[in-house]
Amino acid sequence: MLNEKRKYDLEERLVKFSVLIISLSETLPGTQTGKYLAGQIIRSGLAPALNYGEAKSAESINDFVHKMKVALKELRETFIALQIIKAKPLTKNIELLEICMVECNELISIFVKSIQTAQKRKTNNS
Repeated sequence: MLNEKRKYDLEERLVKFSVLIISLSETLPGTQTGKYLAGQIIRSGLAPALNYGEAKSAESINDFVHKMKVALKELRETFIALQIIKAKPLTKNIELLEICMVECNELISIFVKSIQTAQKRKTNNS
């Protein structure tokens, strides 16, 4: 039961992160750069939740690892976009930006560990 709860916690966390990203995108200016980065963080920031949904239905450990790696790549892409938004700065809502950056970094760590655990499990079962 605890393992199931943890899976749902990650899914819930990814959904909440997606909502944070949507909120942040809405604070970006209507300039060419603001629109571009808003679109970018929406694509890459929401993708991990969707990819995680696919990973939960993976057909094998290899399939699971692949889908988790795709989600991880999207999180890393999002983090870099958030760094650009901060460096410019493109939003006045620095608090929301910082919350997004911290959560994105924590999610990256969770995905790295999950991938490592799955790969160890695969090696041990071989």
